[in-house]
Amino acid sequence: MIHDLDMIKRLYAAYPAKIAAAKVTLGRAMTLAEKVLAAHLDAPLDKHETLPARGKSYVDFNPDRVAMQDATAQMALLQFMSAGIPKVAVPSTVHCDHLIRAEHGAVADMKQSLVENDEVFTFLASVSKKYGIGFWKPGAGIIHQVVLENYAFPGGMMIGTDSHTPNAGGLGMVAIGVGGADAVDVMAGMPWELQFPKLIGVKLTGKMSGWTSPKDVILKLAGILTVKGGTGAIVEYFGDGCATMSATGKGTICNMGAEIGATTSIFPYDAGMARYLTSTARAEVAAAADAVAEYLRADDDVLANPEKYYDQVIHIDLDTLEPHINGPFTPDRAFPISEFVKAVKENGWPEELRVALIGSCTNSSYEDMTRVAEIARDASAHGLKAKSEFTITPGSEQVRATIERDGVLQAMESIGGTVLANACGPCIGQWKRHDVQKGDKNSIITSFNRNFTSRNDGNPETHAFVASPETVAGFAIAGNLTVDFTKEAIGGVMLKAPIGLELPNGGFVPDPDGYMAPAADGSGLSVHIKDASDRLQALLAFTAPKAEDYHEMPVLIKAKGKCTTDHISMAGPWLKFRGHLDNISNNMLIGAINFHNGMANSVKNVFTDGYDEVPKVARDYKARGKAWVVFGEENYGEGSSREHAAMEPRFLNGRAIIVKSFARIHETNLKKQGMLPLTFLNTADYDKIQEDDLVSLNIGDLKEGAPMPLSVKHKDGSTEIISLKHSFNDQQIGWFKAGSALNLIAAKAK
Repeated sequence: MIHDLDMIKRLYAAYPAKIAAAKVTLGRAMTLAEKVLAAHLDAPLDKHETLPARGKSYVDFNPDRVAMQDATAQMALLQFMSAGIPKVAVPSTVHCDHLIRAEHGAVADMKQSLVENDEVFTFLASVSKKYGIGFWKPGAGIIHQVVLENYAFPGGMMIGTDSHTPNAGGLGMVAIGVGGADAVDVMAGMPWELQFPKLIGVKLTGKMSGWTSPKDVILKLAGILTVKGGTGAIVEYFGDGCATMSATGKGTICNMGAEIGATTSIFPYDAGMARYLTSTARAEVAAAADAVAEYLRADDDVLANPEKYYDQVIHIDLDTLEPHINGPFTPDRAFPISEFVKAVKENGWPEELRVALIGSCTNSSYEDMTRVAEIARDASAHGLKAKSEFTITPGSEQVRATIERDGVLQAMESIGGTVLANACGPCIGQWKRHDVQKGDKNSIITSFNRNFTSRNDGNPETHAFVASPETVAGFAIAGNLTVDFTKEAIGGVMLKAPIGLELPNGGFVPDPDGYMAPAADGSGLSVHIKDASDRLQALLAFTAPKAEDYHEMPVLIKAKGKCTTDHISMAGPWLKFRGHLDNISNNMLIGAINFHNGMANSVKNVFTDGYDEVPKVARDYKARGKAWVVFGEENYGEGSSREHAAMEPRFLNGRAIIVKSFARIHETNLKKQGMLPLTFLNTADYDKIQEDDLVSLNIGDLKEGAPMPLSVKHKDGSTEIISLKHSFNDQQIGWFKAGSALNLIAAKAK
């Protein structure tokens, strides 16, 4: 079934005129990303007073669609309901993939999940049916794989309430991860605001061979750019190497662009994308894209002179690219396999591999699975089996059913593989391990995208490494991270490098039961939330700010080092409370390390002089009517798009988050919820903040482009002024003055 074909055709029909007009205004050739952005501007370039400046100007866009996963959809849809809008204005979908735990295997885990999460799944299904939203049931697959199979199309623009939404860039789409409040804007039919991104061009030349795969492109790039090197930028791939990779391989690369902080990533339209569209029953979309193909790639002068058009250009030679492994504890610590096996010994990382996990939204395509199956068949033919525990997560029911039909699944099971549910599972902390206890030092390797401390299993001593499915499978058979299986024999056997199949020769096996269409008219339908529910809670509007609330605020925590959204609002067992703001606020900042004592979830209460858990101290301050602030370091809020990391501080009476730098999505989420995300003008001023300080802000100082002084009162009575800056524009200041962006939407709806 092709979804929204008429919408796609209308967009393509408008492309030639829109791009031609943009070129006249710019007076030059255009990159692919610029073309897609220009085609989705709320106002054409010639209607702007000044041309948008990359990395500076805020610009309004009209995305084509919205996608939400079940963990973030709860809060997004609770916000949408509270705005009083009868139906979504653009095509939107909900995908149930995050709440399904991985423990015993696909069948048992799915059965248990349907019982545990019945209330939430029923809520999501009913709210989707009422408000015109497509609903993908539990088991249908992981959001990004399902989107790629059904909705992504070249030259389109979508937003999604998950940081790995850019996966759709594998089909040439500008797909951007956002918080739920942004999704509400678009579903309400309002323009969506984005800081006009910078452009990083990555030139790919040559062709991969042997054990190298598309995953190694982004693993290498993460090592080059680090976790914040892509912040505020679109990564646009170009060069003859692009056409040598499949659409799903390109999706893998775009998916992990989130790990370098990129706004999104994108590849030019090519025959590989057309093949994938056709194989997934969307030949009409491929034909429509073929008709406008010149607009779905960068112009010739861009390709010939990339330094003129991109803010940064990076060259990766696929001919010489080695398999890479990144980690532990951060996705940008990159090693070619030849160096990695040495680094394991040199750093004292656990050499024994406990668990190897393949799949997730990043690497669960048919091609990925067939390459691993080839490795498994080769190993099995020589009497080898996986020496570590080996799990397989199909990306969708369509992929699972197809690999079962084609014998791919059985090949992986023959060496000891266990198939998990078509869901996120271990990738986002929904993994109940039985082989280690908390504190046990061990190593795992995954084909996932993130490997922050404790992310997969809640154990801070689990050393998680990220690699391609092929590399993960090789290490699973070796059972030891110091064995370079690409050059060393395992049990006297040299494993052959896999080739795999890009697409199934017999076509994909469709999933007839995974999708539920919305009601044609949902006005008579109701959405019920139980009064006594601990999973779902109707939202109350945040109040508008009062100047006196910002006077002499205590420091709740001065966070030390990496503070991701996992540290601010953990996933794992906390996922069950994603629709209940009060309950989930009990996990606020419990993973952040307190600079003053080096401990997690232990902060000083300035009123009692004692130490307690972070949420408890915040609740005590709130009960006293006292607002508070948080201080942090670089790239604060990197990682998942979860807006709970912004809503929880707001709910517990936080007023400002003051750091050295922010990750893009989290900064926007804070603004949307009425918080003040501020940064040090001089990052060294972070060192001046003391545990007992009381800080004050004059909210009357909040003006576009103006600094914001912070008055710091130390315990000894001395005071000093620290200069802060912000990225608020006039519209965003309006969100702050209203108490939240949602308050403005609700007022407009009324």
